[in-house]
Amino acid sequence: MQSNLKSISLSSLNSFRLFFAVVMAQFLILPAFCATSYAAASGVVVSEIKHWSNPSYTRIVITTGKKTKFTHRLLKKDPSINVGWRRLYVDISNAKLGVTLPKSIPINDGLLKAARAGQFDKQTVRVVLDIESIEDYKIFALDEPYRIVIDVTGEKSATDIAKLAPVVKEGVKPVVPPTVAAPSAAPSLSQQLGLKVKTIVIDPGHGGKDPGAIGRGGLKEKDVVLKLGTMLRDKLKGAFDGSIIMTRETDVFIPLEERTAIANSKEADIFVSLHINASPKRTASGIETYILNISHDQEARRLAARENATSTRSVSDLEFILNDLIKTAKTNDSSQLAASVNTNLTKKLKDNYTGIKSNGVKGAPFYVLVGTKMPSILVESSFISNPEEERRLKDEKYLQSIVDGIYNGLVEYLKGSERV
Repeated sequence: MQSNLKSISLSSLNSFRLFFAVVMAQFLILPAFCATSYAAASGVVVSEIKHWSNPSYTRIVITTGKKTKFTHRLLKKDPSINVGWRRLYVDISNAKLGVTLPKSIPINDGLLKAARAGQFDKQTVRVVLDIESIEDYKIFALDEPYRIVIDVTGEKSATDIAKLAPVVKEGVKPVVPPTVAAPSAAPSLSQQLGLKVKTIVIDPGHGGKDPGAIGRGGLKEKDVVLKLGTMLRDKLKGAFDGSIIMTRETDVFIPLEERTAIANSKEADIFVSLHINASPKRTASGIETYILNISHDQEARRLAARENATSTRSVSDLEFILNDLIKTAKTNDSSQLAASVNTNLTKKLKDNYTGIKSNGVKGAPFYVLVGTKMPSILVESSFISNPEEERRLKDEKYLQSIVDGIYNGLVEYLKGSERV
C-alpha cells in the first residue's frame, strides 16, 4: 500500500512538474510570439516609398496604409563604422516591410543619395535617407491612406550648377547669339514681366476614383475642373512664353501630396488648384479662394476635410503641424495672389451673370497646399450643390468666364510692382 502511495505521489509530482514547465514555457515564449505577430496583426505595412526631386528640393512619401507612431533622427557622419555621409532615418512602429518594396531606391538628385528600407527589429521598419547635402527638413503625416511625408531642402551645389552650364573648350570662344530687334507686335506676358515668372502649375482637383463633389443633376467636380484646367492652360499658353504644367491632363487619380511635389520639383513660380464647392445647404453659392492657413471656421474646416478626403478631426490634427509649416510658406504672396484672383473672377462672372457673390479669401488646412514653395492658392469656382450654379457649370460660356476671371487675376498679380 505504501509503495503504491509513493508511486502515485511521484506520478503526481512529475505531472505537476510537466504542467509547470509547459506553463512557464508559454510565459517565456508568448512575449516573443506577440512581438513577432503584432506588427502583422496591426496591418501596418510599409508598402511604398516614392520621391520627387530637383537639386534644391526632394519630397519622400512613405505609405503605411494605417496610422501608426514614428520617430526620426538626423545622424552625422561616422567614420568609425565607415559611413562618410549624414543620414536621416525614420523608425515606423508596429510595422512590417512590404514584400515587394525595394530595399534601396536610388535618388542622386544633389540632396539625397538614396532611400533604404529594412526590418530594424520585429516591430519596427526603419527607412534611411542617405544625405548628399541638405539644409533643412520637415516631416509630417497625412491620412487616408496614412503616409509619412518628408520634405528636404537645400541650395544647388556648384557641381549641379556646372552640369547645367554649357561646356566651352579651351581656346574656343563661346558662341554669342546675335541681338535680334524686338518685333513690332505687342510683347508677350512673360516679356512684360522680364521673365521673372517662368513656370505656372495648374492643378485640376480630384480625378479617377475620386469624383469630388457631385451635383443633384449628376455633374462631377472632377470633370468640370479638368475642363477648366485645360482651358486655362490654353489661354495662358497663348500669352505666356514660360512653361504651363498641369498635374493631370486626363481622368486619373493623383494623390494630394504628389500634386504639391510636382509643383515643387518643377520649381513652379505659381500654383493654382482648381475646385468646385459643395454644401449641405442648396442655397449656398458664390466664389471662394483659399490659402494655406489654420482656420477656426467650421465651414472652412468642413470644406478642407472634403477636399482632403479625410475627417474634420484629421484636419484638426494637421493644424499642429501647420503652425511650423506656415512659417516657411509664402503666405503674404499667396494672400495677394488669392485676393487678385478672387476679385477678378467675381467681377468677370458678375459682368455676364446675375446673383454672383464673393465669399472672399479664406485660410484653411488643405493638404494639397502643404509644403508648397511658391505662392499657392485653391480656387472654389461656384457651388455644384446649388441647382442654378450646377446648370451654369454645364455651359461652355460660363466656364470660359471662370477661366477669363482667373487669368485676369493671375495677370494682375504678375504685373504687380513687387514681382516685375
